[in-house]
Amino acid sequence: MTIIVTGAAGFIGSHVSRRLIARGERVVGIDNLNDYNPVALKRDRLAAIAGTDGASELFRFAEVDFSDHEALDRAIMGETITAIVHLGAQAGVRYSLENPRAYAASNLTGHLNMLEVARHAGVRHMVYASSSSVYGTSPDLPFSVEQRVDFPISLYAATKKADELMSESYSHLYRIPQTGLRFFTVYGPWGRPDMAVWGFTDKILRGEPITVFNGGNMRRDFTYIDDIVTGILAALDHPPADDGSTKAGGSASPHALYNIGNNRAEPLEKLIALIEESCGKAAIRIEQPMQPGDVPATYAELSAIQRDLGFRPTTPIDVGIPQWVEWYRAYSGL
Repeated sequence: MTIIVTGAAGFIGSHVSRRLIARGERVVGIDNLNDYNPVALKRDRLAAIAGTDGASELFRFAEVDFSDHEALDRAIMGETITAIVHLGAQAGVRYSLENPRAYAASNLTGHLNMLEVARHAGVRHMVYASSSSVYGTSPDLPFSVEQRVDFPISLYAATKKADELMSESYSHLYRIPQTGLRFFTVYGPWGRPDMAVWGFTDKILRGEPITVFNGGNMRRDFTYIDDIVTGILAALDHPPADDGSTKAGGSASPHALYNIGNNRAEPLEKLIALIEESCGKAAIRIEQPMQPGDVPATYAELSAIQRDLGFRPTTPIDVGIPQWVEWYRAYSGL
């Protein structure tokens, strides 16, 4: 009885793996350990998983690229797979402008391969990562899962929308219960160096300048990692019913879509001020215009996930950022 977690050496995947192990679940972690983010950080995350009580019996790691279906099949051969938490993906909006084929391989072919695993294993549920990027530059705030999301402004966003469509077709054809989660700007311990929270903290502590886009006139729904993991596990434990009813996101198949965020559109300037306060140092700023693919604001409307899964975030950035900076100081030695 095994749960596959893809992206297990990644930020969210490593936290989910640890939480599943802590509650006694057997986990097979899959990750290709690519160098988009530092491989040493990924190995440190895996070491943290291995240090979780029970991990020696409950966790197995397979270094494999899930966009290679033959390698994936070999890695999971003999496992009795009951559920999948598919968090692995090629992330990043700006990088999709530089290396689009990486997104096609991981986010499109890779997602299809995980759907095939789910189909042939007959899993009880597959939870997968979508993104708030699918909303593009919609002026309708807060973003609701009932909104149309037909105008992605980055290839990354387009691949995540495509993942939702592929999952809908597989749920309809093969009655595979699936839940897609549109994440909103996740931060916290073991985070990603390509995210603003990490970059700002590192540069402020080192006395190096930070780059602030669009004059800081941007808002994000910053979501603390512990809240995200709680939401993922709530989704995993409540697969959508296959009873013909319309699910969140408008599907009559056993497929639901939810926003998962903090339900607060925080100004970028507030984030910077909190990091400065937590670091005890002022930022040196370089101003730059808005970057291609970026959006001015994200803001999650959470009524569907609150109603169906009881999800309610509990960590505002006033609490989460000091905890993040404390972890980062200890990890980096700064």
